[in-house]
Amino acid sequence: MRATARVLVYSDDAGTREQVRLAAGRRPAADLPPVEFLECATMDAVLSQLDAGGIDVCVLDGEAVPAGGMGVCRQIKDEIFQCPPVLLLMGRPQDAWLATWSRADAAVTLPVDPVDFAQSLAGLLRARLSPAA
Repeated sequence: MRATARVLVYSDDAGTREQVRLAAGRRPAADLPPVEFLECATMDAVLSQLDAGGIDVCVLDGEAVPAGGMGVCRQIKDEIFQCPPVLLLMGRPQDAWLATWSRADAAVTLPVDPVDFAQSLAGLLRARLSPAA
């Protein structure tokens, strides 16, 4: 098992980034390594971190301003070679079709529900960190 899993969290709202950190805790599941969070408040910071590599999962805030997480997701899926899986934070469950359009790998609604979020993040991390991946 790897020492840590690196999770990029993008939101212009520090409170949303904190919700994500608290919902995941130190590790979202017992069979996964501890999580190291890389927080980004701008799209430029997201692209810089992804270019540097080593990101296992991206958590993108669909309600972020000025660049929403749905648009950022679609862009990185097009532009980043072997883009990490994306967990999208949506404002409303009715926006699930937009999450599909953005090519997000999973989506949860805001405010962050700790159980749903941890399960979704754990699933994406398992898939990304499995030896077959």
